[in-house]
Amino acid sequence: MIAISVRSVSKKFRLFASPQDRLFETFHPFRKRYHREFLALNEVSLDIPKGRTIGIIGRNGSGKSTLLQIIAGILQPTSGSVVVNGRVAALLELGAGFNPDFTGRDNVMLNGALLGITRDEMIARMPKIEAFADIGDFFDQPVKTYSSGMFVRVAFAATIHVDPDILIVDEALAVGDAKFQHKCYEHLSTLRERGITILFVTHSMALITTYAQHAVLMDHGQLITDGEPGLIVDRYHELLFGRNDSSQSSQGVMAKEESGGVNWMISGTGGVPSTEDVCHSRRSYNKTETRFGNGEAKIIDYALQYEDRWDAVDVPFRSVLNVHVRAVFFSDVEVPAVGFCIKTVEGVYVYATNTIIMGKQLDPVAKGEILVFQFSFMLTVSPGDYFLDLAVLEVDGTRGGCVLDVRRSIAHCVVTLDRDRPFDGLVDLSPSLEILKEQSRARLGVER
Repeated sequence: MIAISVRSVSKKFRLFASPQDRLFETFHPFRKRYHREFLALNEVSLDIPKGRTIGIIGRNGSGKSTLLQIIAGILQPTSGSVVVNGRVAALLELGAGFNPDFTGRDNVMLNGALLGITRDEMIARMPKIEAFADIGDFFDQPVKTYSSGMFVRVAFAATIHVDPDILIVDEALAVGDAKFQHKCYEHLSTLRERGITILFVTHSMALITTYAQHAVLMDHGQLITDGEPGLIVDRYHELLFGRNDSSQSSQGVMAKEESGGVNWMISGTGGVPSTEDVCHSRRSYNKTETRFGNGEAKIIDYALQYEDRWDAVDVPFRSVLNVHVRAVFFSDVEVPAVGFCIKTVEGVYVYATNTIIMGKQLDPVAKGEILVFQFSFMLTVSPGDYFLDLAVLEVDGTRGGCVLDVRRSIAHCVVTLDRDRPFDGLVDLSPSLEILKEQSRARLGVER
């Protein structure tokens, strides 16, 4: 049975340069046009079977939230049709549907009334809703006094306790604290087991591969493809970064020498090394990086490489990743040091080290020299998105050294998996198992 049927849905918005232009168009005697049209959805068709958990992904502005709002009945399509079979509960934009002057309890009652649930039924469900929200006395305070985390607690608790046939969630849980997010996802798993149709939008690829049974990829208002979550996540990364190409052309910054070693290609001629900062040209480059240091050295290029693939973004689980970094020094440094860090999207450090911690001393570097270094390690982290920090330091007796140049979150790396993951959690510890001693049943007093 089909829970949601979307047929050739398009949605246009009128965009005005200013509020005055809206008034001018409304009252102009000759209906002069002051707006421009924005096509948020373009001929989207999709069938969602009952009892399935569907994840929708795509870049910002791809039309994901607009589609959910149309399915939830908040927006009307410009053209096309949507048929929804069952009661819909939606947790969309923070603040949507709640009256800021009402208390949390009053808003929960109002939410139930809008869904056709009687007052007596909502009163009977209130203890469970209040317990799940777990905000104490604030439950009876006006919503306008809530923090964003408190609001989403009440909103999510109210949404899941009205027995929906279809649950729609649009990134709202991202503002909750870790413990509450965990409780929510555990409850979503329970709803999925009960056969509730769940439709959610997220930018977390880990959630797509963990919770979704089917995934949908959207871009520029169109449905690009849908299918098995792992494959759709790969297509999404292709949209973000383009395909990996194992046969790098001579335009790349790095290539293999005839002798078999690694040589940095130079932008100039005559064998003069380039000191131009070309990090931004890397496919994995994150333009929202942050940077600091005293400027006595600068990281001017880097590349991620595994096997024969250079400038990689998607890296298979358990691959040996080589992180190549190129730095130019603007002053003499007696004892230089280099380091890197790999961390999750949330900023949790998975691993961080430098040559000081590793006990490795580098040779002195003179002003004008270029240092190329490489870290190699096996990616045994859980498949998903990770960011890398790169650093050039000077040994000063501290564990972290004197910072010459640190580029935080400069690279975005995606760890992929083409088979079932052999573990749960963040890192594969690859534990061994050994039965040290087997007690006999007779000695333990256990009868057959």
